[in-house]
Amino acid sequence: MLNSISSLDRTDIAILRVLQAEGRISNVELSDRVHLSPPATLARVRRLEQEGYISGYAAMLNREKLGHDNLALIEIALELHQHERIAEVLGQLVAMPEVLECYHVTGEYDYMIKVSTVNNRALDHFIATRLIPLPGIARIHTSIVLKALKQTTELDLPEP
Repeated sequence: MLNSISSLDRTDIAILRVLQAEGRISNVELSDRVHLSPPATLARVRRLEQEGYISGYAAMLNREKLGHDNLALIEIALELHQHERIAEVLGQLVAMPEVLECYHVTGEYDYMIKVSTVNNRALDHFIATRLIPLPGIARIHTSIVLKALKQTTELDLPEP
C-alpha cells in the first residue's frame, strides 16, 4: 500500500519537517516545536515510522574528513543478452561498500551508481577489479565530481 502525503495532517508534516532537519532532536523539544504533548508526539512519530513515512535515522558523515576525497558518478550499460542475470549483477553491485547509491535510469545507460573512494587510484582499482569483471557489463562512463554544490537528504514538504 502506497502512502500519500494527502493522508498526513499539518502536525504530521511539521514533525517530518523538523525530524529531517534535526534527526537527533529530543522528543520533548520536538513536542514543543509542534505544540503537542510529549506522549502524543511520540505516538505520532512511531505511527509515521510504522507507516513508512520515516524509513530510518542516520548520522551524515563528512566523506572528505574521513579520507574519502573522491566521489564519482558511474553510468553502466548492460549487454543485451545479459539482462536475465540482472538480479545477480545488481546484488553484487549494491553489496560493494564503495557504492553509496544505485539507480535504474532511462537513457543511454541502464544504471547509475555514486561511488566514494579515497583517491583516483582507488577509483581506478574499483573500476578495474570490481566493476568491469561483473557479468554483462557492456560499457561504463565515469564522471568525477569536482565540487558538490548541493547535498541534502531533506525533501521539499508543504508548509504545515
